Parts: sequence; C-alpha cells; structure tokens
Amino acid sequence: MPRLKSKDIINLSQEDRDKKIKELRLELVKAKISASKAGTSKVKEVKRAIAKILTFNKSKEGKSKEELKKAFESSKAKK
Repeated sequence: MPRLKSKDIINLSQEDRDKKIKELRLELVKAKISASKAGTSKVKEVKRAIAKILTFNKSKEGKSKEELKKAFESSKAKK
C-alpha cells in the first residue's frame, strides 16, 4: 500500500474516508497476522494511515486540540 498523503485525504468525501478506514482496519488485521513472519513495518504504516484519516475527520468537525484534550481528560476522570 502506498503512503497516504494529506492532499489525497482532503480530496476524499466523508463516505470515501469511512470506506478507506474500514479497508485499512481490515488490512491492519491481515498485517498483524503476517507480522510474525515478515516484521512490523507494514503494521506501523497502516496504523499511521488510519490515524491520519481519523485526525483529519476530527479537525473537520471543528474541534481544536484543546477541546479534544479537555474531552479526553474529562472522560478519563469519570473512570
């Protein structure tokens, strides 16, 4: 899988990004299975691609880093 670039993510619609995340998660499971044989570089690459898309989705929702951090801390405090 070629590296996912930011400009490619920007050009995708929300539906396409959701489909891409599902595809990448399936690929991640397959990569984890084969990681014991080949190594973890593929797993790392797939995780980064998923993180890029999820981060972009969060930024599109209009939430800033501070808001996300505050939400995380409040959910952490509830546990």
